[in-house]
Amino acid sequence: MAGFSIDRPAGEAADAQVAQGAGQTRRLGVVGLGGMAMAHIDGLLKLEGIAISAICDVQQTALDEVGERLGIPSERRHTDYSRLIADEAVDAVVSVTPNALHAEVMRLCLLAGKPFLSEKPFTRTFEEAEELNALFATHPVPAMIGFSYRYTPAFRLVKRMLDEGRIGAVRSFSIQYLQGWGAAVYKTPYVWRFDRNVTGTGTLGDLGAHMIDLAHYLFGTFEELSARLQTLIPERTDPRTGEPRTVEVDDFASFQSLMTNGAAGLFQTTRNAIGSGNQLEVSIFGDEGTLMASTERPEEIAWIRVDAETGELVREIRRSPQRERLNQWQDFAAMLAGVPGPGLPDFAVGYENQRVLEAIVRSHEEKRTISLR
Repeated sequence: MAGFSIDRPAGEAADAQVAQGAGQTRRLGVVGLGGMAMAHIDGLLKLEGIAISAICDVQQTALDEVGERLGIPSERRHTDYSRLIADEAVDAVVSVTPNALHAEVMRLCLLAGKPFLSEKPFTRTFEEAEELNALFATHPVPAMIGFSYRYTPAFRLVKRMLDEGRIGAVRSFSIQYLQGWGAAVYKTPYVWRFDRNVTGTGTLGDLGAHMIDLAHYLFGTFEELSARLQTLIPERTDPRTGEPRTVEVDDFASFQSLMTNGAAGLFQTTRNAIGSGNQLEVSIFGDEGTLMASTERPEEIAWIRVDAETGELVREIRRSPQRERLNQWQDFAAMLAGVPGPGLPDFAVGYENQRVLEAIVRSHEEKRTISLR
């Protein structure tokens, strides 16, 4: 499966790659204008040769506010994403929508022949992913899925050190992704992330998809896995009616895996971990040492090893070099310029991620180990 490794300088190199495809401004249409979309817009507007030419949202107030800020004319402010995708002023699409719309936006982009960046998870269900994969086979376009943590400097440094064999053969690892906003003490209401019809799964698709992608990025493909999902808070209050609503998606997910390279992995994720803001972390145990990295310290890693001369245990903190840093918008621009990086999370990466998500759900429902090979 393409896109599971990256080994190239970033920063200036990424800008140089974009320059190779220079000569025209790429006009982007943005679908969905929520908080995450603002991060995408701000990141993209810092790049040369990129312009936001059209926007789409169901909320007219959001369209007016963002449209005025970006100087987008009224005829390019769409309430229907199909019209934005068909808009002749749009060369490529950035989709930042709830999960239920991911597949349809990507489908229309494929049919229109327009490159895109779509937020994760890839789709709501594996059936949607299979339909898209079949369409992609006949209508391929450059595509990127928003697995943004591939661009965390600490994880990129870990990737390079693994490729260099700094801790020898990897025997096992653990990855966890913890947030706290859904804990009972906060009385978090029933929002779309708890609606199965919109999300497909709960914490698994929201945070677990990032754990799966980090494992793909660092270690390669999954051989087999076994999983457990749990709904910790079975009812939440509907903010519109004040009435309780049943939660049908998971608040907690854990699974263990065997990777194709022989490494054993442990995973857990929840949005009910009080004290955790946005804590994605990995610990990797090899024959010659240990590597640890976390989004809580996004620019540094811990490297633990036995000193060859003294036999003493050494714990070294390393920072990611500035020259190797790359953000996802630079890589997206490089893709549009025809020079994507080898670690860019492309369409195939998104499809494989959804395949693993489906295997986790099956393992929980069938209470057995699922093979992915």
